[in-house]
This record gives sequence, structure tokens and C-alpha cells, in this order.
Amino acid sequence: MSFVATKPRFDIDKVPRAIFAVQGTSITEDWEVEPHRHQKAQLIYTARGMIRCEAESGLWLVPPQCALWMPSNTLHNAQGTGSTECYCLFVDTSTFVGLPENCCTLAISPLLRELLLQASRFDPLYDQQGSEGRLIAVLLDQLAAAPVENLHLPVSHDVRIRQLMERLLADPADKSTIGQWAQRIGMSERSLSRTLQQQLGMSFGQWRRQLHVMLALQRLTQGESVQTVALDLGYESASGFVTMFRKAVGKPPARYLAEKTAAGQQLDGSIAM
Repeated sequence: MSFVATKPRFDIDKVPRAIFAVQGTSITEDWEVEPHRHQKAQLIYTARGMIRCEAESGLWLVPPQCALWMPSNTLHNAQGTGSTECYCLFVDTSTFVGLPENCCTLAISPLLRELLLQASRFDPLYDQQGSEGRLIAVLLDQLAAAPVENLHLPVSHDVRIRQLMERLLADPADKSTIGQWAQRIGMSERSLSRTLQQQLGMSFGQWRRQLHVMLALQRLTQGESVQTVALDLGYESASGFVTMFRKAVGKPPARYLAEKTAAGQQLDGSIAM
């Protein structure tokens, strides 16, 4: 069963505040928000589950304790699988400087997380001159300093390149070479390599590894084992998959997920208090 998320009860762009947050929503079923855009920039923070967005010619994965930043007027959609909980922050970037100019996945520190949770409890028409306004100012400082996570998969609008990508998304374990793929989509290997670098900024091998990282995270956060995910993605063993993941992300999947889980447990404790 699918769940289509409803729009807020108010027009985001008509709220007379340069920045405000929307309280988190916990959803237990798959859901999807159709492509849309708004004047305010948006931060989508994932407290639990995994959210996937397509925006600015790229796929963006938002695992727990990370957030996706989307600049003003960015056309985007959003999908959640299984149980998810997320919070949104809307920002008029014409009022503030130092915020990202492009879409990116941000790592959320414990301090930034707590500030965002507090801000989400404010009335949209909070007192800008009082304590709530001061908390928002600190939140902005922390947001500008948030480090970027490499969880972006660039996509192309070229029909042939898009065909290659859709096939690999459907069968990520396909081990065909770039030459074989070029033949299938009616391009020379040299032309395909050049087009990928020009449009995506990475080689075919780099793109396929990034795809594997994103698909793996989506499944690992749902409780599947490293062994199962590795074999399904076409790796001969779990160790080969772990080596690839460590090179791409900077740490093995078990450690990466343990750190995200620990952050989520801290979140549970702070909410209970």
C-alpha cells in the first residue's frame, strides 16, 4: 500500500518568516510526494528511515541523521520506504548568506539536530525578537557549518544515458563493461565515456559504485544483512563489497550504520526527556 503525503495546511511561501520549521511526521507505510517547487529553500532531515529525492538532475539519498538541502525554486520529489520520520526547515535564502547554493546531503550534528527539533515545535509566527528568534539564529550558524555527505547520484536527461541508468537501477548486479553498455545503447565506448564525464562529472565505474552505495544503504537501513546485499549487488563476497563501501564512504557499512543508529538512540532519549 502506498501513502501520498499531504501538503501543509498553509502556503509555505506566504509565511511571513524568513525561516521556520515544520514538526516531524512519522509514517509507517511507503509514501511519495509528487514533483513540486517553492520559493523558499528546504532542508529535509531524516530522523528514522530512508528518504530518496530526485532534484537538480540527481538522485539524493537521505539516511537517518542526515538531511537534504535544496535551494530556492528547486523542482523535487520525495519518497519514503517503510517506517520514516522526517522534519522540514524552510529558509528564505535571499535574507541569509553562507548557505549551500546547490543540492547536497548534509551530516547533522547532535547540536543541529536538537536545534531543529526545538524549532519544529515553534509556531510558524514565532517571536523573532525573543528567545525563539535567538535559537533560530544559532540554528542557521550550525546549518551553514554542516559537512556534506557524498550521497548524491547524478543523472542525465540524455535519452541514451538515462536508458543505461534505468537498466542499472533495475539490475545493479549487471557486470557488463562500459564497452558492452555502449553497444547496447547505440554509442561508441569513447563517446559514452566522454558524455558521462561531461554530464555527470564521473566515470562509468565511479557512477556504478555510487549507485551500489546508495542502494546498499537503502536496504541495510531496513535490516538486511551485508552478505545478502553484497551478493544481490553482484559482489563475489561480503568483503569485496565492504572494501568498495569503505573507499566510497570513508568507513565500513557496519560502522557507518552503527554511528547513525547511536545518533538515533540519543534522539529518542532527548525526546523522552
